[in-house]
Amino acid sequence: MSIPRGAPRGLGTLLLAAVLAGTFAVPALGRYETEYPPPTPGTYRLPPIKAASDGRVLGTDGKACKLSDLMRSRITVLSFIYTRCGDPRACPFASGVLYDVHQATKSDPQLADNLQLLTFSFDPEHDTPTVMAQYGDGFRVDGEGCEWRFLTTAGPKDLRPILDGYGQRVDRKRDPDDPMGPFNHVVRVYLVDRAGMIRNIYSFGLLDSRLLLADVRTLLLEERAHASAR
Repeated sequence: MSIPRGAPRGLGTLLLAAVLAGTFAVPALGRYETEYPPPTPGTYRLPPIKAASDGRVLGTDGKACKLSDLMRSRITVLSFIYTRCGDPRACPFASGVLYDVHQATKSDPQLADNLQLLTFSFDPEHDTPTVMAQYGDGFRVDGEGCEWRFLTTAGPKDLRPILDGYGQRVDRKRDPDDPMGPFNHVVRVYLVDRAGMIRNIYSFGLLDSRLLLADVRTLLLEERAHASAR
């Protein structure tokens, strides 16, 4: 297994350790691809699924804001993770896919201007704004590409309504010292348009950076068509 050059610090190590231990057979970080090629942008529709839920979140500077305010100006890819996750099929994998998407925006000004990535922790007890800032520094090795924010909450009171609104289930494990991390959860990444509507939900089997990019470009073409029809 090869870890791609420029991969986020720490995540490649988790994947490599899992493979060496014989626990998982996984692709290189962020390089999972589905068996089928992604569709051509604009040749399909992404009907709205439901309104994206709102809530009070904290940025890496510790300042509180509404999630909806962050989503208003750009198409958003929202990923729920926690930094203590050691399962290479879960948070490290999802963050690796977002890393690939971010890399693609560095050579595409339209994507860089109109897309943002939000990585949101559901472990506020551990993932403070400072921890999320450190986590984010492993991905944003330069100032190029689209905006990528790393978020948390002040505590469970602010977190629970957000998780419930998105249907993101998170359960504590019986063993808090589990080497894969203290939580059971499903992998979910959400595509949200500028109007605040969820347009796609990606689970592990569909979390392919090529598909994500095709979907974002499809939304951009949709926006352009609506603008020209006015």
